[in-house]
Amino acid sequence: MNRCLTLLAFLTFSTTLFADENARTPPPEASDMKVLFNGKDLTGWDGDPRLWAVKDGVLRGETTKENPAKGNTFLIWKDGTAADFDLRLSFRMNAANNSGIQYRSKHITEGKVSNAWVVRGYQHELRNEKKFPNTSSFIYDEGGRRGRICLLGERAVWTADGKKEVKETFVTQEAFDKLMKLDDWNDVVIVAKGKNIKHYLNGQLVLDFTDEDPKLALSEGIFALQLHAGAPMWAEFKNIRLKQLK
Repeated sequence: MNRCLTLLAFLTFSTTLFADENARTPPPEASDMKVLFNGKDLTGWDGDPRLWAVKDGVLRGETTKENPAKGNTFLIWKDGTAADFDLRLSFRMNAANNSGIQYRSKHITEGKVSNAWVVRGYQHELRNEKKFPNTSSFIYDEGGRRGRICLLGERAVWTADGKKEVKETFVTQEAFDKLMKLDDWNDVVIVAKGKNIKHYLNGQLVLDFTDEDPKLALSEGIFALQLHAGAPMWAEFKNIRLKQLK
């Protein structure tokens, strides 16, 4: 009897373990993903032509001392919006500054804006560094008041009464050091379903966030890529593809 109970407990633990491990990896890529960047030119995208171009088959944004960004500026995908989605791409950048991937966001065209390419909303932070946990992959409230909404490695909820609750921390500095590729291409997957958002880096879950704030949660919007104001920098993107989930 004891052996049976031990075996049952082992099988239950194993099933839970394997289910949890499966949850740590992205869902299989759909066969009908839409390609958002053709690898040749900026068709379907709009941004400051001084700063964005296609070079060697990849999207490249670059600022210099002679050609700076006038405030944070964005390359905006112009062919639609998305609510629930699976977005996949690869990025690499230098360490001079930070970049980002905007989603469920809004193109700001009214009021006092510094340029024609201002975007506000959820941002997947991109950085070429390993300063855990304030590094690549956290969610930043670009243009909003919540700041760093969910940090790398957190499973968190922003509650209906405006409080952040961290349910679990599941990424360590050591694990991130092995996962993040400095000065090289990194693969990003963002999956948004209803109130829940998951970020994956190089095949591993690195953030799980649920936004239950009735006023601040974002349910649909545009995609864009960021060049940050400040020190000269460059960021490159390729293999950008999207699956709308509803």
